[in-house]
Parts: sequence; structure tokens; C-alpha cells
Amino acid sequence: MPEIHWDSKLYNEQHRFVSDYGADVLQWLDAKAGENILDVGCGTGDLAAKIQEAGAKVLGVDASADMIELAKQNYPTIYFEQKDAAALDYNREFDAVFSNATFHWIENQRGLLRGIYKALKHGGRLIAEFGGKGNVKSITDAIDQAAKELGLEHKVISSFWFFPSIAHYANLLESSGFETEQMWLFDRPTKLTGEDGMLKWINQFAQHAFVNLNEEETKSVSELAVSILKPAHFKNGDWIADYKRLRIKAIKK
Repeated sequence: MPEIHWDSKLYNEQHRFVSDYGADVLQWLDAKAGENILDVGCGTGDLAAKIQEAGAKVLGVDASADMIELAKQNYPTIYFEQKDAAALDYNREFDAVFSNATFHWIENQRGLLRGIYKALKHGGRLIAEFGGKGNVKSITDAIDQAAKELGLEHKVISSFWFFPSIAHYANLLESSGFETEQMWLFDRPTKLTGEDGMLKWINQFAQHAFVNLNEEETKSVSELAVSILKPAHFKNGDWIADYKRLRIKAIKK
């Protein structure tokens, strides 16, 4: 997968729904005072801070240097470090590993789960939520349609995310040594604020689709995709993105 550039300012101002929705996943984590917890893909640190409020000791890691810098500014009492989630090098240090909206960006899933398994203590738990099968399908379909109409379908890439089914991910967890306790695939329509909400979403999250396009081609495909989506997904001044999330709880046995 090509490297993505995260605009931490845009993310923090326009896409705070990522961490806002992630707060619900913390109920499955159920952090306890004194626990050591690793937050994989911590972003700007908002959820790591909520975990710390429960009395746990938190380490946040993220591949983006910009995100880590902003997290350090926002929460100076939490330790954050830049690290590739597929190359974790911890050894039985954590009672739990938590992750929100990160796993679907990672191509090397076996490397990711191998590192998490090694990082957990015996009996430790993995709690994660990320895009599941069918996530943002209307958006990727619109990008594909726009590219085709503009004669650019051979240059656009729309299959770079990892959005697994329950069965697929259960098999990955089991083959990595985990025992799955809970898995839930569900629809979560997500509001994107403002008339330019969808365009900003595409610019932030779908950058990979346009790596083979020049600036003018990218603009043309993005704007046409937005116009294709608008009749069905722009209501009462806001956009609705067709999110589908996969939430998991697995145990290191």
C-alpha cells in the first residue's frame, strides 16, 4: 500500500467522528486501574487519554509522525511513539491492546496480529474496531464510475483498503493464536459535516486511489465522484457515508 500523508489539522477539525465513535469501543476494552494498555493507531491521542482516565497506563503508537506530534502536544502525560503497527517489537508487556479505525489500513495483517500477540501477556485481550466488508462501498463505487466516465479507470486504484468479513477475520485471529470472544459487523452511517464534507473525506482518506493521477485528473475524478454521490448521500446540509464496522474481542490463550 502506498504511504498515506495524514493532514493532522484536517483530521482533528473535520474528522473527529473517528475518535468520537471510537469511544463506544472502550466499553468492550473496559480498562482497569493499573493495567498496561497499548493503543495501536492512536492518531491524535483522544482515545488514549480516555483510557488513561480509567487509571490505566497507556502507550500510543502510530505510523504518522504528524499524528504523534499532535498527540504529544495534546496529552503530554501520555507516552507516544511513531511505529509501524505491522512491526511491533514488544514482549508480553501489555494487559490489553486497543485499536480504533486502524486495521483496515494495514496490508500485513499476519505481521500485525503476530506483533500484538507477542505484546500481550498471557490472557491479555485485543479489542479493535475497523472497516468491515462493504465499508464505504458507495464511495469507492462512485470513484470507479467517475474514473470510467473520464477515461481514467486504468489509473485509479480503489481496492487498497482491507475490509474483511467476520469469517475471514476470525480465521486470521485463530491462525495467529487468538481465541475470539466476540465479533460484530454492523452498519454505522456516518455524518460528514458541511457541503464539502464528502470532498474533504475523499481528500483525506482516499488518497491512495489517485497516486497514478496528476493534480488536475485527481480533482476531476474527486469532484465527479462527489456529484455522483450527492443525490443519495447529501441530506439536510450534511453528507452520510456508508460505514460498516467490524468490532472484535479476542484473547491470547
